[in-house]
Amino acid sequence: MFEIITVCTGNICRSPLAEQLLRTRLAGLPGSVNSGGTYDMRASEMPAEAQRLAAQHGVPAELSTEHRSQLLNSRMLTTPDLILAMAREHRRAIVELAPARLRSTFTVREFARLARDTPDAEIIAAADAAGQDPSARLRAAVASVAAHRGVSLPPADPADDDVIDPYRRSWNTYELSASQLVPAIDEVVRVVRLAVPA
Repeated sequence: MFEIITVCTGNICRSPLAEQLLRTRLAGLPGSVNSGGTYDMRASEMPAEAQRLAAQHGVPAELSTEHRSQLLNSRMLTTPDLILAMAREHRRAIVELAPARLRSTFTVREFARLARDTPDAEIIAAADAAGQDPSARLRAAVASVAAHRGVSLPPADPADDDVIDPYRRSWNTYELSASQLVPAIDEVVRVVRLAVPA
């Protein structure tokens, strides 16, 4: 099975929404999606606004209501084939915890930006060369996307690789956060489905 983990600060808004979107959109594939936070929120629930966003984007209610935050640790970073940070600060924290995972770690919007520059045929060829194992196939596809680092044009503003934190902010900020996250998740889903067909 392949494995993906999403990471933000408290693991109550951005990373659980990313996790739940991926779980919903990759249902039926041989993989698992998890999430964690760089700050310990002591098994907190998702705020009502984050649950509302999840529902608006097709996430089953029980996924959101059952979520409890968990603190990220190095053990959680050893096995995922793809590690998706919600912002550059989280990517830095991940690499400090698990330096060996640098090449598998991206902000979600960075991954989407690079994936858009990676043709379907390139992703499929990389996955096919890795054999039949779903984990190996996804790792190869991720490596093909990572190969575009330093080749693809960087964003004009480095903050464009981040998803804004909506916690304790207005509903408009929650909507803005989702407008940044959801299109990036669409690109992740594209890459995973090309690498690991149903």
